[in-house]
Amino acid sequence: MTRNPKTRTRGARRGAAVGCVAAGALLLSSGTALADTTVEQARERYEALQEELSALNEAYNQAEEDHAAAEAELADVEERLEEAQGELDSMSGDVGSIVRTAYTGQTHDPLAVLFEGDPDASLQSIADLNFLSEGQQAVLGDYVTEFEHAELLHEAADRAETEAAQALEDAEAARAAGETALDEQAELLEELGGADPTAGTSSASGVDVAVSGDVQAVLDFARAQVGKPYQWGGTGPDAYDCSGLVQAAWAQAGVSLPRTTYDQVNAGTRVSRDQVQPGDLLFFYDESAPSHVGLYSGNGMMIHGSNPDKPLEEVALADYWDGVFTSAVRVG
Repeated sequence: MTRNPKTRTRGARRGAAVGCVAAGALLLSSGTALADTTVEQARERYEALQEELSALNEAYNQAEEDHAAAEAELADVEERLEEAQGELDSMSGDVGSIVRTAYTGQTHDPLAVLFEGDPDASLQSIADLNFLSEGQQAVLGDYVTEFEHAELLHEAADRAETEAAQALEDAEAARAAGETALDEQAELLEELGGADPTAGTSSASGVDVAVSGDVQAVLDFARAQVGKPYQWGGTGPDAYDCSGLVQAAWAQAGVSLPRTTYDQVNAGTRVSRDQVQPGDLLFFYDESAPSHVGLYSGNGMMIHGSNPDKPLEEVALADYWDGVFTSAVRVG
């Protein structure tokens, strides 16, 4: 069954990570198929859910990346705030000296004198400082400005981390719902006597074409993972998801790939389907924001992981996977 790849602007890559959660809710809300569903209908729905689940998994990976970045930014801002507070503490001595200069003989909190009493008195106290030198006024202004700036940075970073945490929680819930729907559809398809259209034909024949030492190391590693569990967000060594597997495989050749398929598709040189070579990354479902990736292993085969119901496998691209293929990338 051949599908036309969707088109999407490159600027919508992050939107795909968030929007697919809402889109998934629409698809998953249709519920299990009715009793009079045909095998073909059940197969088509299984394929649709497989595609949706791939999108939900990569949305989760992106949300996880975004949350980790927000946490790191918050930690950095908190460190900077702590340093700024130390600077402010040392600066307060200078501010105190300025106030004492204006109010000789005052022994209580040098800053409190500016704000004690009624508002009119406070304004008068501030006005009385007008005779201070420009340098002294600058120190007082810096004290307030630095404090406010540090507080604003911290508030923004804290808000961003909270929003990222919520997005991650939403993505995880949507992904779990997608997995449940796919499980139910797989059971129905099996009951109707249908076969998993994404399974393809397994092979252990290996690669018959000559490859470089680096590519061979990549393929050897990927094949050694075949049979291990597929795990959402998995990056090894015991379990992987699709993008985690190709990332770990190419790391064997010293190549650092991005974490998500959204970024991996831009991590090398595009090649056409009829020009793919062992080690190339194959992307599926969406041309500009693909949600699934596999490692081409030669002879029309690829190594990948598609969903938690199946372990990592090496399968033929014929039929289903060639029908949803969108692009290939050569790295290294």
